[in-house]
Amino acid sequence: MADRRRLNLGVRRVGPARARQVGRELLSSDDKDWSHSDPWRVLRIQTEFVEGFEALEDLGPAVSLFGSARVKDGDPMFQAAHDIGQALARRGVAVITGGGPGIMEAVNRGADELGGVSVGLGIELPHEEAMNDSVNLGLMFRYFFARKVMFLKYAQGFICLPGGFGTFDELFETLTLIQTGTVQDFPLVLFGREYWTGLLDWLGKTMAGRGYISPADMDLITLTDDVDEAVAAACTQIAGGPRP
Repeated sequence: MADRRRLNLGVRRVGPARARQVGRELLSSDDKDWSHSDPWRVLRIQTEFVEGFEALEDLGPAVSLFGSARVKDGDPMFQAAHDIGQALARRGVAVITGGGPGIMEAVNRGADELGGVSVGLGIELPHEEAMNDSVNLGLMFRYFFARKVMFLKYAQGFICLPGGFGTFDELFETLTLIQTGTVQDFPLVLFGREYWTGLLDWLGKTMAGRGYISPADMDLITLTDDVDEAVAAACTQIAGGPRP
């Protein structure tokens, strides 16, 4: 089993009331407390980037996975996420999730059970502070944007399972960076046909149909219900194959 390492990026644990203020403080221009002034805030942001880079620089091949924190154990999507985590571990590919419950926990659990590298990139939120127990390399972030960089910088593929606003935020930021060439043209998989088909129809008929994106942009996405197909597609830019 991989060594369990948990890193807190110089960020103290905060209560719900304080957590709600974190994002507001970053953009505040009238904060008189010198310790919350923008120059000092930049140093805190820098710390998250530096310690994140140091923790993940030797990670090796990895896939980032996004999905709902609200899916419960016993749900078919929880089981699918668990199986995806195991399939990636068999290939020697690390999994990177948000480190929380639901689909994230399922993926981490699947990878950890087979001795794979199971990364959790936690975020200080009122309702999701705890890192799930299946993370064996955990980092806690205060700032969403620093955390997103880690999802993108250290993965060679992406799998997006059903989720809410946070999942869609991660999905569309990833798509935007791939589309614009800001990151390498890594594969992006949507898992769950029933959940994603309506969105893809709208993207193709309305967004592409009206010229807001190129029809070729739809080719950036692979849609599947099959665990093996999802993992194979996400790993197309990763050398090697399943471990014996």
